[in-house]
Amino acid sequence: MKLNTVIFDMDGLLIDSEPLWKEAADALFLNYKKKLTTEQYVSTTGLRTKEFLAYWFRHFNLPEAEIASAETIVVSEVIKLVKQKGHPMPGVQHIFNFFVDRNFKIGLASSSPPELINLVVDLLGIKDHLLAISSASGMAYGKPHPDVYLDCAQKLNAIPIACICFEDSFNGMIAAKAAKMKCVVVPSLHDSKNPVWGAADLKISTLNNFNALLLDSL
Repeated sequence: MKLNTVIFDMDGLLIDSEPLWKEAADALFLNYKKKLTTEQYVSTTGLRTKEFLAYWFRHFNLPEAEIASAETIVVSEVIKLVKQKGHPMPGVQHIFNFFVDRNFKIGLASSSPPELINLVVDLLGIKDHLLAISSASGMAYGKPHPDVYLDCAQKLNAIPIACICFEDSFNGMIAAKAAKMKCVVVPSLHDSKNPVWGAADLKISTLNNFNALLLDSL
C-alpha cells in the first residue's frame, strides 16, 4: 500500500513542550513533597494528563479524589508556559513542506486537550496544512491505545496502512503501531539509545533528517 497520509504527534515532536509539562508536574508534586525522577517522568510520557496523574498519585499514595483538580492545574500551567516560552522543534517547517509538496493528507493526533492543541497549532502556523485534528483527551482510551490515530485517519478518509506517523514517545509509538500504521520516532537525545525504539519502522534524530529516500524505504 502506497503511503499517502501523515499524522503527527504534537508534544515533544512539533513543539518543545515536554520540559514545560515536566515543569508543571514538578510544581504540582512539590505541593505533596514528592518529586519524579527524569526516568520516572519519561516512562509515562505520551499518556493523557489524567492517566499520568492517576499513575503517580497511586504510586505515591496520594489522594485520588484530587486528581481531577490536579489535572486542571497542570493543563492550565502548561498552557501558560507554552504561551511564555514554547518554541518549535527543529525541522517542523521542513517536514510540513516535505509532505505538502507530495500532496499527502496531513493530520495531528495528540493526547493533549483541544485548548492546548489549538494554541500550539496557531503558534506553529500549521493550521492551514492540517486536514484533521484528533485529541485523545475526551476519548475512552488514550495512548498507547490506537484510538486517537484511528480517529484521525477516519477524519482524513485514510486507510491506516497508508498512514505514516511521527512520534517521540514510547506510548505514542505503541499507539501508532497498534493502529497498523508506519511509525517514525524522533526520541529525545537522552533517550535515543533506548532499545525500545526497535519497534519503530524508523528512528531519526531530528525532523530535518527525514527525506525522500527514507520515505521510500518505509
